[in-house]
Amino acid sequence: MRNSRNARSATLPILSALIAILALVLTACGGSDDGDVDLSKDLPTEIPAGTKIVFADQQNKYQTLLAASGLEKDLPYKLSYANFTGGPAVLEAFRAGTADVAGVGDVPPIHAQLTDQKVPIILALQNSLTTYGLATAPGSNVKTAADLRGKKFAYAEGTAQQAVVLRALANAGLTVKDVQLVKIKLAEFSDALGAKQVDVAPLNEPRLTRYLRDFGRDGASTVDTASLGRISEGLSYVYARGESLTDPAKAAALRHLEGVLIKAYQWANTHPAEWIDKYYVKNQNVTADDGWRILRSTGTIAFPPLDDALITRQQATIDVLDKAGQLPKKVRAADDFDLRFAPVIEEAKKESGAPSESGVIR
Repeated sequence: MRNSRNARSATLPILSALIAILALVLTACGGSDDGDVDLSKDLPTEIPAGTKIVFADQQNKYQTLLAASGLEKDLPYKLSYANFTGGPAVLEAFRAGTADVAGVGDVPPIHAQLTDQKVPIILALQNSLTTYGLATAPGSNVKTAADLRGKKFAYAEGTAQQAVVLRALANAGLTVKDVQLVKIKLAEFSDALGAKQVDVAPLNEPRLTRYLRDFGRDGASTVDTASLGRISEGLSYVYARGESLTDPAKAAALRHLEGVLIKAYQWANTHPAEWIDKYYVKNQNVTADDGWRILRSTGTIAFPPLDDALITRQQATIDVLDKAGQLPKKVRAADDFDLRFAPVIEEAKKESGAPSESGVIR
């Protein structure tokens, strides 16, 4: 009995040491404290050899864009890609330190603040205001906004689609209590509609086109856009992991990459046929005719300045979520942006001819 007691006594310090080591390892894996992210220094310009950037892509869009435009060649850093679906998955990649920068909608930066993650917006992209549609399940008989009451809505918190749903409800004079929100992953929206597990889901392109192609013959459709009113700001963002922005090598690479992205999108604006073929047809599996229809509906990609006007627009989206009771605490749009990139954007727009406002595809 004495030997057993002695053995336990000897084991306790070892266990304590192991627990302490484990805690340190877990802290290291979680990245540095976002409170340590200091963005007050000037953006560096020198990119050391061997610098690496990982882009958290969605639907292969940025990877295809840079390859199709030819601008991925001869970058002064190694750029690789990882594909995700939805802002929450991207935030997990940032938290794990496995990605540096991402393209997302207007809601993920808001949820980053809610989880105390520092992932500032470094670039804003503007489409037309018709980038989303409310797709309906076969046999749902939802034709206008007046038919939304009591319906099952696919709902993914932390995604741009969350704000689309809330705007649609508000425009229809409804609240979240007047419908049934079905929380599922963004990647499951189309299948859930087709299986009639939900009645309505917000889909952007080319997901909407693929869904209507697959289920339109069964009666799938969209809610009349005129009855819905404005359900999207047409804004999307590129934002970066805070710790990557405080790393001089990565920050310099991100500064350079921002200019490359603007030039690549301007290539797509001015070469729509090539862009449709490379992305919509060969990568997203829709027809060329569908690609043209999509581009004509969404318009050209523009780059609004990172300024007070943009911050005000982002605050309006925050207010939509807050009014619907979807924010557990107050957040400010002004905390979402790294304004050091504002002159980088304007210089790249000047060099490439990229617009500040979305226009018609020609």
